[in-house]
Amino acid sequence: MAAYDFNAPRLFLDIPMREGARHTLDRAQANYLLSVLRRDAGEPVLVFNGRDGEWRAEIEPTGRKAADLVLRAQTRPQTPPGDLHYLFAPLKAARLDYVAQKAVEMGASLIQPVVTRRTQGDRIKLDKLRANAIEAAEQCGILSLPEIRDATPLGQALAGLAPERLLVFCDEDAPLADPVMALRQAAPGNAAVPLAVVIGPEGGFTPEERTLIGDRPHTVRLSLGPRILRADTAAVAVLALVQAVLGDGRQQVS
Repeated sequence: MAAYDFNAPRLFLDIPMREGARHTLDRAQANYLLSVLRRDAGEPVLVFNGRDGEWRAEIEPTGRKAADLVLRAQTRPQTPPGDLHYLFAPLKAARLDYVAQKAVEMGASLIQPVVTRRTQGDRIKLDKLRANAIEAAEQCGILSLPEIRDATPLGQALAGLAPERLLVFCDEDAPLADPVMALRQAAPGNAAVPLAVVIGPEGGFTPEERTLIGDRPHTVRLSLGPRILRADTAAVAVLALVQAVLGDGRQQVS
């Protein structure tokens, strides 16, 4: 039996979760469940709030285009979030939506836009960034939502990282080398370490910015291979790599 029910629709609800709790769906939620998905009375919906685990709720219509959800039972307890900070130079709107969704899917616990000399993206709309994070969490069975911070200058973001946090710096000018070996050497042993990843803008970091990042203690500089990747592609590649080698996707060795 699969560990997760992919047949039931899933919604984020920012309400306390307990057996018997009732939530009146807003117009968009009701339209999605009743008109788009054509769900009927009594059919299950999975709900979560990022704090109280996941719950099975049932639809209780209250009108032709209105309904409540009544929480019946917890299906999964809340699990601790990972500890992976994703720092990135903002991109144009459509690609920003993409990287926000993929960062959530890959287990980022914090999303931090950083302003660099060559940043070309528009002003960050935090409500839209959060909406994309929620959508990704709803679709992928994720229980925790990442913290989302407003854009800040690169130097300020770096200064805000705890000294023990390993920063993975994706540098297109780094010598070609085995990135898996580099990560393992930067964090020897199998104990979990707090992680951060920094991705630059389309034009790359300036020499001064590369020096600023590289001079930070507990930083590993990586090449992602012989090809030049777009910033959104590089984000997915490095998040997958870091999670597989040092994060929650790594093999536990006793």
